[in-house]
Amino acid sequence: MTNIAELQRISSQVRRDIIRMVTGAQSGHPGGSLSSTDIMTALYFNVMKHDPEKWTRDGKGQDIFLLSAGHMTPVYYSILARAGYFPVSELATFRKFGSRLQGHPSIEKSLPGVVQASGSLGQGLSAAAGLALGKKLDKEDNSVYVLCGDGESEEGEIWEAGMFAAHHGLDNLIAMTDWNGQQIDGPVEKISGEGDLEAKWKAFGWNVIVADGHDFDSILKAFAKAKSDKGSGKPVMILFKTVMGKGVSFMAGTNKWHGKAPSQEQCEEAMTQLEETLGDY
Repeated sequence: MTNIAELQRISSQVRRDIIRMVTGAQSGHPGGSLSSTDIMTALYFNVMKHDPEKWTRDGKGQDIFLLSAGHMTPVYYSILARAGYFPVSELATFRKFGSRLQGHPSIEKSLPGVVQASGSLGQGLSAAAGLALGKKLDKEDNSVYVLCGDGESEEGEIWEAGMFAAHHGLDNLIAMTDWNGQQIDGPVEKISGEGDLEAKWKAFGWNVIVADGHDFDSILKAFAKAKSDKGSGKPVMILFKTVMGKGVSFMAGTNKWHGKAPSQEQCEEAMTQLEETLGDY
């Protein structure tokens, strides 16, 4: 298990990767990737039971992760590469023609670490619920993790999956929401008025944890509580309060960088704010 100081080092490098990937492709989604970086770093380097050397797409004998908010591939690919699923140098091919690192996760070229193609918002939680039920039927002790967005949670399929998971007592399912309050068209509350997500998930029969998605102590405590809830007969939703664009001053707290690539000059400015800790690709 990785300590908090090392998690902070990894997350800084992942943020550098995100900015450089999106700048290089002049396409992609930096905002939500930056807001979920600390969550994903803790998950892959401290929480999940996984082994890149033994990974298989069926997830047998390991924990499984699905990215429901499939547009956030910059953080996903950086985390997978830094965790050893494929060479870090491959990050330079992000969104290039023929690359395994497409704009949304794809299984066509069998990229290690990617279980499910995603990007049609709302579908990932349904897939995760199915995988969790499968592990229950197979009497596996492993868990299924899935990351959703708060804007994505406007999709009806999210709530259908929520009902299904609670009905089937999927206490091996740990869902997370990157609760940054922003989506491509503006603040979430101005688009659909989701209201109190904590109360809503509780009403759907889930155990709910609210945590600071940029404080590793808070993040790790949230995951520990979620794992301790196994046996409760309820799935878990961790609502991580985050800031879109976290780590880069001119991107932070606004929807303007949801799906916009920085210029080379802006990339260089961002690099001055993010420490290189593991070596750039």
